[in-house]
Amino acid sequence: MSSSFYLPDMVRLIIMSGKITPEEVLNSIVEGINAGDLDFLMKLYEPDACFASRPGELAKSPDAIRGSLRGFTDLNGTLDLKVKRVLKASDLALVTSEWSFSGTGPDGKRIDITGKKSADVLRQQSDGSWRFVIDNPWGID
Repeated sequence: MSSSFYLPDMVRLIIMSGKITPEEVLNSIVEGINAGDLDFLMKLYEPDACFASRPGELAKSPDAIRGSLRGFTDLNGTLDLKVKRVLKASDLALVTSEWSFSGTGPDGKRIDITGKKSADVLRQQSDGSWRFVIDNPWGID
């Protein structure tokens, strides 16, 4: 590999090769949010996935998921996430993590979200990669 490769490029190659674990999918979300790369982020979701855009509200289509993710990327901030646990059964994985986010709202004011716990369900694809089925960054909130 040339020295001009950046970490997101390497993550993209891993995803395209199908050699990605559920933990790496969550780490890829961090890379995609922090880079503001919606196209990259959308590759981490199954076509019929859903995303909890806020507690009690689900985005149930690729366009709705993209819009929910844009809500984070438009804040031009930094997502920090730590995977806490991965439970696998057959081709499914439940991944719990803790995350925080700092960015700037449309009004120019700082936004800090801290101490959130997510619960996500991923499915292993036929190529061995993992994709989100349910992305619930709000956990049990």
